[in-house]
Amino acid sequence: MQSEQQSNNNNQLVVQNSGSLSFSSHLSKEDEEMSRSALSTFRAKEEEIERKKMEVREKVQLQLGRVEEETKRLATIREELEALADPMRKEVALVRKKIDSVNKELKPLGHACQKKEKEYKDALEAFNEKNREKVQLITKLMELVSESERLRMKKLEELSKNVDSLQ
Repeated sequence: MQSEQQSNNNNQLVVQNSGSLSFSSHLSKEDEEMSRSALSTFRAKEEEIERKKMEVREKVQLQLGRVEEETKRLATIREELEALADPMRKEVALVRKKIDSVNKELKPLGHACQKKEKEYKDALEAFNEKNREKVQLITKLMELVSESERLRMKKLEELSKNVDSLQ
């Protein structure tokens, strides 16, 4: 019985050292704390990602606002230049065309950003679903291991009684 218990302890150490679930029937306080810590870290990272995403979105919106303001300002300048028949008229028109071109390039980038956000949300949802499935499987494994240990102990007690009755 002692070698059985020692073997069981060795199995627990091997499994614990490999980063997998231990064979104990309930999580130790250390395991619970590690789980909480991992969950807390995951949530903190998610919040950081959301915060950074919002910062990037705000920067893009500010940039778009600046571009629109600059476009209006350049249009006003162009009108003033045309009214004055300024020799810089051609260069202003060229800059205006470049601004229009950049505006056209910004639209697909905005759509791509939205598409990537949707993909991220879908991937996060799939990740969370698999994580829930993993938790269910771990729970089932713990139940099975616990039941197996209980049955083995019962059988060992029966064998021990049989051996005692032979004496």
